[in-house]
Amino acid sequence: MTTLLLAQTAAAEGVARSASILVKLDSIWPEVALFLATCVVMVVGLSPRLAIRRWSAPIAGVGLVAAGILAWWSPETAGPLPHLLPYAKMMIAGVGLLLLLLVAGTVDRTEEGLIASGRIPFNPLRTNRAEFYAFVLFSLTGAMLCASADDLIWLFLALELTSLPTYIMVTISQGGRAGARAQEAGVKYFFLGALGAAVFLFGFALLYGATGTTKLPEMAAFFADHSIEASPIGLLGMILAVLGVGFKIAAVPMHLYTPDVYEGAASPVSAFLAFVPKTAGFIAIILLVSTAGWVHGAGHSLPEPVRLTLWIMAFLTMTWGNVLALLQTSVKRILAYSSIAHAGYMLVGVIAGPQGTSITTNGLAAVLFYLLAYGVMNIGAFGVLACLERTGPDGEVREVETIDDLRGLCATHPALGWTMVLCAASLLGLPPLLGFWAKVPLFTSAISAGEIPLVVVLGLNSAIAAFYYLRLVAYPLLEQPEGAAPLPRPTPFVSRALASILAAAGVVVLAIAGNALMDASRRAAEAPPAGQVTPHADSQHP
Repeated sequence: MTTLLLAQTAAAEGVARSASILVKLDSIWPEVALFLATCVVMVVGLSPRLAIRRWSAPIAGVGLVAAGILAWWSPETAGPLPHLLPYAKMMIAGVGLLLLLLVAGTVDRTEEGLIASGRIPFNPLRTNRAEFYAFVLFSLTGAMLCASADDLIWLFLALELTSLPTYIMVTISQGGRAGARAQEAGVKYFFLGALGAAVFLFGFALLYGATGTTKLPEMAAFFADHSIEASPIGLLGMILAVLGVGFKIAAVPMHLYTPDVYEGAASPVSAFLAFVPKTAGFIAIILLVSTAGWVHGAGHSLPEPVRLTLWIMAFLTMTWGNVLALLQTSVKRILAYSSIAHAGYMLVGVIAGPQGTSITTNGLAAVLFYLLAYGVMNIGAFGVLACLERTGPDGEVREVETIDDLRGLCATHPALGWTMVLCAASLLGLPPLLGFWAKVPLFTSAISAGEIPLVVVLGLNSAIAAFYYLRLVAYPLLEQPEGAAPLPRPTPFVSRALASILAAAGVVVLAIAGNALMDASRRAAEAPPAGQVTPHADSQHP
């Protein structure tokens, strides 16, 4: 009889594991589509024929469209935020399509010209088109996998899959003399990234030691029964995990790489860095902090040490980013410090937490909507820089970079000039543009959570940011081009201009018709009632 009972128990556990695997497989079909597209791109991009190599970008685009469609049908998952997966993956796929348009011509421009002129033969070891588009897709796949994560090991691998390709993208993004600066930026990015990964991995190890599990749903159930404040190891692990993941979102104290890396990389790659790792990082932070004991809809109950850590990070991040942005003359460094500041803004929403059922009171919903808005606005601003170039005294083609390069842009290149005006104004939060409607829920959710001092800091920082954002508006709109300097000319890559103009249209259109996206972000941030977080069927509560 005992043997029969053991056999029945083993059979039941096997069926439960099989069911769990099938559920997990259903949730990662978008990533499977991107992986298949990546495999095809890596082969097509190495073809000796230019006509075939040019199919790399369209194939990557088809993969992203397929991933977005599959994300629409993604099932809900167990855990603190069961509705997060479809919204996050569709957002990554949508903004990823704009980024794909923007990165055209980032690598192999010189080599392709020499090959086309017959001066050098095609050499697959010297061309990087296949690898570059593969890295783009791998990084987007990692960001999507973060949304699928229900396990610390899964989350670690997803975060690293998001980041590792970007180290190489930065390094190979520029050629000529600018290539040395890109390589220096890549080295800085890599070593500081290794430090960030070590910190949050150590935090993950401590969380496992405190709870006896790596499963996020089980961890949430454990902390629901045993307060994280009663576990010094768990509390330290959560704080270290949040600090380490802060590298992905460019938050203080893990922000130091940001201005140098953004300046050293090509503008399309800088735009990529400002959205993809940041999105993966915020998804990871939301998933981690959601396990710490929020009482959904009943006032925030974040453990005070975790809340205080996030509070200090938000205060320092938004203040440091905005104040140092005032001192910059390079547009890329301005946008880099702006990226730091926006990370601080979104941390306010994380602190506010899931207070209510509307986006105006649910801080997590506000963060998810803000990520989408920031991605669109940021692509427009960086896209303008990616669309303009000039030939230097040494004959090399270089991107425009300083704020003086934007003088009179609305008169010389109206489409690009107005794109910068609209996107910079939206990044500022000027009504009625998209940035305004994205920033308001951060204020209202923080007020609902009683975080009045942080709301005051957020308001003051928004006022500080007005100075440098209005410079990005005034120079193209009100200034005249300098007579002695040659005017920048558009790049030959039409898709870059298309991405920039679509982003500018997005800050207007999405502001008018953004209610559906706000509702989607609100649903994505919904959580089961307190105490009803369901662990996986294939595991036991510690």
